[in-house]
Amino acid sequence: MSRPRWVAFVAVLGAAFMLAAAGCANDDNGGGGGAQAADCSADQFGCLTVASGEPIKIGTLLAITGDSRSLGVDSQRGVELAVDNLDGKLDGKPGQLLGHNVQLVNGDETCSKEGGQAGATKLAADPKVLSVIGTSCSSAALGVADTIFSKKGIMLVSPSNTNPGLTSEAQHQPFYLRTAHNDKIQGAVVVDFATQKLKAKTAATINDGSPYADGLAAVFREVFEKQGGKITNNEAIQPTDTDMKPVLNSIAQNKPDFLYYPDFSPACGLIAKQAQAIPGLKDTALLGSDGCANPDYIKVGGKATYGTWSSSPDQSAQATKNAFYGQQFLPAYQKQFGERPIAVFNAHAFDAFNILADAIKKVATDDGGTLTIPRTKLKDEIFKTSNYKGLSGTLTCTPLGDCATAVSIAIYKVPDWPIEGGTENPKPVFTETKTLQEASA
Repeated sequence: MSRPRWVAFVAVLGAAFMLAAAGCANDDNGGGGGAQAADCSADQFGCLTVASGEPIKIGTLLAITGDSRSLGVDSQRGVELAVDNLDGKLDGKPGQLLGHNVQLVNGDETCSKEGGQAGATKLAADPKVLSVIGTSCSSAALGVADTIFSKKGIMLVSPSNTNPGLTSEAQHQPFYLRTAHNDKIQGAVVVDFATQKLKAKTAATINDGSPYADGLAAVFREVFEKQGGKITNNEAIQPTDTDMKPVLNSIAQNKPDFLYYPDFSPACGLIAKQAQAIPGLKDTALLGSDGCANPDYIKVGGKATYGTWSSSPDQSAQATKNAFYGQQFLPAYQKQFGERPIAVFNAHAFDAFNILADAIKKVATDDGGTLTIPRTKLKDEIFKTSNYKGLSGTLTCTPLGDCATAVSIAIYKVPDWPIEGGTENPKPVFTETKTLQEASA
């Protein structure tokens, strides 16, 4: 039986209204029409919509309290300066990103697994947080924050995680990358300094049990032995230990040429101070790495730290080669915060925010001031970062999240180092540039 003509007309008219309504719905969904709506629906983690007049919320998850607060506070300052510089002016007045203010939501990971768990869980529960700059410490990221954020499709960009496991085939999380170096590089450079500069043939290590210290000490031992050196002791302490004499006395029995303690404060300063009183270590060279590189090293260790060594990214070269870093960034840092840098990853934090901001600009769609940002597309875009001329060096991100693939590591003689309380124009005693590929060979 055929339908009356008026029924067919109503059906056609209804279909037309449905199509029009679908078009309006697509427009409301994100400022890109149907194509953008399809991107959001196809994205496992969807899109973040930032309404006109609303801020873009970027989290930070850094060690801003506790014994390692210098590391986190220094990086947070780097992020704040990057936000200030969005308009190309380091004048203490935040710029805008795509016409929106940037709201920093600052979390604290206390340089611990527990802090990383709590801080990441809190930030990930906020549906308006787009991405996070963090963590400071590898212990707060490895298997903790990196996993929590990846499960939510939230990009985590670290300015100072250096543990090799974070970017290994077995453990890398898809929404994690870092602007800091991989400690495969730093460990190898420390070995070259010990063997080439100091002619060390025997060495001992002390690590505080953190993924950072354990991983870096392990790289050092492996490379040192490959170069023909002998490891006399591989000692472990707890971060809360204050009496280092039992461990130091054990090491002193073998009188190593070199003692490496890539730990955090206050352990670094306590090791340097107490080692001075042990006769068997009188001729042993002492070296800590960037976890020790903060004013507390000297505050805790006193003048016993003078003449010890510290490895870190070559900030002296950064200040010399990069006019913006030396002539604008460092003066702005000192003016805004009332002191020189208190750790060595401020430039890496500045770069972390900027490569994220560049990726946001490339993937966001703007519909009358309302931004729509697909989370997976943002992740894919930031991983495409290549030959980016940052403050910390040239960044090219690998599929496993290492963006600092060619790094210059410097060795400084304390207190001639680029930290608040150190000399005005520090000169490293040893520098070496290695690629991640060379260090991994």
